Amino acid sequence: MLAAALAGALEGSWLRADRQTAGRGRQGRAWESPTGNLYASTLVRLRPTDPPAATLSLVAGVALEEVVTSYLGADRGVALKWPNDLLIGRAKLAGILLERAEDAVVAGIGVNLAHHPDLPERPTTSLAAQGVAVAPTDFIETLAESFARWLRRWRGEGLAPVRDRWAARAHPVGTALRVGLPGGEPVDGLFEGLTGDGALMLRLADGRLHVMHAGDVFLV
Repeated sequence: MLAAALAGALEGSWLRADRQTAGRGRQGRAWESPTGNLYASTLVRLRPTDPPAATLSLVAGVALEEVVTSYLGADRGVALKWPNDLLIGRAKLAGILLERAEDAVVAGIGVNLAHHPDLPERPTTSLAAQGVAVAPTDFIETLAESFARWLRRWRGEGLAPVRDRWAARAHPVGTALRVGLPGGEPVDGLFEGLTGDGALMLRLADGRLHVMHAGDVFLV
């Protein structure tokens, strides 16, 4: 999608792959991509008055949560985890990856619809494992509508309504988290919500509030 963006693709364009041969997640991790899951990306063209580009991960997150909840129902433990994951209970269902080139931001979204990998470091799940069968073509149609609606709010009303929706659909304040930092020791603390610009607030054991703008977050 980045190549298409640099070639002049319009905002709102979507690309979907039936299968990926070189899928990747955060920090360049490999990502399993069997047929039947959703592998999609969409393009946003930044404008001077837009909120910070990094907060598009919150836009994608609330749109994704909205769609998954519409399939599963509101009582199935669907929750957002900063900065870019969607969980069912403690198991990862979906992930988001932002990439930027000039004024273009590509939001890549992967959702375990039919299959989920067996990962040693974290539990995973799929919609199929939750008893819901949905085709990628149907899921992306609903997702595109939800993303467009939240993008309009992000652009027209600012970050606040998106952040508030994200916070309302996240794991509860007080959830124990471990944040891995590139090249550093992990930081443990309790989830304290998001700052006004969408950064993670972590309450440390000594009571201090630590604000984090990047990192890999794990439930502990």
